[in-house]
Amino acid sequence: MKVNFYENVSDEKLKFSVIVSEYQGKQVWCRHRDRDTYEIPGGHREIGESISDTAKRELYEETGAVDYNLYPVCVYAVESNDEQTFGMLFYADINKLEEELHSEIECIRLFDDIPDKLTYPLIQPFLNKKVSEWKRKGGFINDNNRNAEDTVL
Repeated sequence: MKVNFYENVSDEKLKFSVIVSEYQGKQVWCRHRDRDTYEIPGGHREIGESISDTAKRELYEETGAVDYNLYPVCVYAVESNDEQTFGMLFYADINKLEEELHSEIECIRLFDDIPDKLTYPLIQPFLNKKVSEWKRKGGFINDNNRNAEDTVL
């Protein structure tokens, strides 16, 4: 299995949104009710939904985020058996969370770094690293000379 990154691909190829998120300076990780591992918020795109709407919906469903800034980072693909599945990687700076989750997520936890027990250990560290690099390079500030108002979804 391999994770590849792209600036963009055709919209119809994007099947997932994954949102590396921070709240109060800490990384937000979710734990599904049926697992004892942590994962980055995200999920499948629904029919007729834009990929940014998928990110907004999944961020709310999995974290309870109600006030946030959301930035597209890049396209990623998971390659397995010579096939690639594409998704859009986002970064969210969360300002406010609801007190109660209303989804399959049992809880969210805040970490300084990547937790030890990951649901997708061959994928999630690469996505997290890509967002860290993007932020270190200035993120939306250097993204094709756009400013935050142009980039926030």
